[in-house]
Amino acid sequence: MKKLLILLFILVPFSSNALEKETTFNHDLFKKAQSDGKVVIVSSWIKYCYSCASQMKVLNTAKKEFKNIEYFAFDVTNKEISNLFDVQYQSTLLIFKNNKEVYRSIGETSKAEIYKAINSVI
Repeated sequence: MKKLLILLFILVPFSSNALEKETTFNHDLFKKAQSDGKVVIVSSWIKYCYSCASQMKVLNTAKKEFKNIEYFAFDVTNKEISNLFDVQYQSTLLIFKNNKEVYRSIGETSKAEIYKAINSVI
């Protein structure tokens, strides 16, 4: 019984993190945001990835605090989008400004580091 409870304790948080993830990337909206002069943030995720969920929580907070930023996320198993950005790993974070990639990290979940990267381009 104790093993079952431990297993449930471990699986429930991972399942809830997986539910928060959604592919929001749209190529036309991405191009429009860039042409409008916005800073564009793109992050990749995969189901049951704890660091992806942690990164997304920081980015969701950042969306509320930073103006003129457009945020997109995608499942890294979507090869069309992954190939477009040359992304091979989940929790990859990309920041674009003036139609150029200006920042890339893999697995960064620190609010301080992500905010530092955003502040460096706004």
